[in-house]
Amino acid sequence: MGTSLLENLNVRVEGSGQRTLVLAHGFGTDQSVWQRILPYFTPHYRVILYDLVCAGSVNPDFFDFRRYTTLDAYVDDLLYILDAHRVDRCAYVGHSVSAMIGILASIRRPELFSKLILVGASPRFLNDNDYHGGFEQGEIEKVFEAMESNYEAWVNGFAPLAVGADVPTAVREFSRTLFNMRPDISLFVSRMIFNSDLRGVLGLVKVPCCIFQTARDVSVPASVATYLKDHLGGRNTVEMLETEGHLPHLSAPYLMAQKLRRALSR
Repeated sequence: MGTSLLENLNVRVEGSGQRTLVLAHGFGTDQSVWQRILPYFTPHYRVILYDLVCAGSVNPDFFDFRRYTTLDAYVDDLLYILDAHRVDRCAYVGHSVSAMIGILASIRRPELFSKLILVGASPRFLNDNDYHGGFEQGEIEKVFEAMESNYEAWVNGFAPLAVGADVPTAVREFSRTLFNMRPDISLFVSRMIFNSDLRGVLGLVKVPCCIFQTARDVSVPASVATYLKDHLGGRNTVEMLETEGHLPHLSAPYLMAQKLRRALSR
């Protein structure tokens, strides 16, 4: 690891505030997804941004298919970055898979995190008995087949669905970062995410969490936000966003920034 990890994951620090804020992007994007949000926070925070190892902005040769088989390796990366920057306390905003990475990191090192803001988070995407994750196994297999047979066609179909709201610039931006990913890495990471089940560890989280949920998210039903609120171990709140889709920081950045500022101040 060492400095090479910080370089490979394009770690950067913006702003000069006393408090530290980490912005961690989700699957299919990279840290550029926060660009419209960032100016609202740099006057007040030292903001740490980085790219997940699977992001298209990272050299694909650095992706180790043997290492990144579970989210634990991503947690290792996050904690290494925080230690390298001598962070002893931070607020953490994680989108989608990075919300779950933040949850696991806070279980390992609760003293590091003052608050977790979980955007479009899901501990399990697959339906299971009385749990509604949003997807049946057969549906997911069809998604994997589509990704494998024609990645370009899959991106062109998936990006507008994921963005949800009628914001063409957001669809173009999400498509760009999805296309930047190497298709085999994209498929590998998708399989890992959809096969994850973190419901069993939620009660171990003692850090206060604020769960952001949009009105309609094709990836995460609203019932999942309620499930997280009820099963996470700390003090938890749900913040409903008056917009649609899985990427509110792309499709409604001003709204997202206002909600984030409010959640961070509480």
